[in-house]
Amino acid sequence: MKWNWGKGIVLAFVLFIAFILSFVIRIQSNPDYDNELVVKEYYKTDSRYSEEIAKMQNAANLANKPTIDTKDGGVIITFPDSLSDNIKGNVSFYRPSAGKLDFEIPILLSGNTMLIPKTTLAGGRWEISLTWDYQGKTYLIKKQVYL
Repeated sequence: MKWNWGKGIVLAFVLFIAFILSFVIRIQSNPDYDNELVVKEYYKTDSRYSEEIAKMQNAANLANKPTIDTKDGGVIITFPDSLSDNIKGNVSFYRPSAGKLDFEIPILLSGNTMLIPKTTLAGGRWEISLTWDYQGKTYLIKKQVYL
């Protein structure tokens, strides 16, 4: 068998395709690389987006808004004194890189603040959604934090 450029190019293509396929198969079969969707039930979430915008507009219209801050101890949510009584709602923690870390907790104020300890949050980017009802209106504030 005589070796020429044509056979060399074909062999190079075959080896390259084999390398790419082995890489794809290895990644797809490894449980460490989870291919989950960013949000479960994406279309249901998207259909409620206009309601979410209305809630965020309600919060934007407030004169004194709650704040979400990060400190050494964790995440501190502070409500103004005018809003701190009869608050009912939830705080959702969404981790874009790992859906298994997402969680939601009810708002439980101590005075006018709420502390989420840093020990319950993994380091990295978190998207926090603060949703609460006050005097018949629903409000929503979103903030991204890095821990």
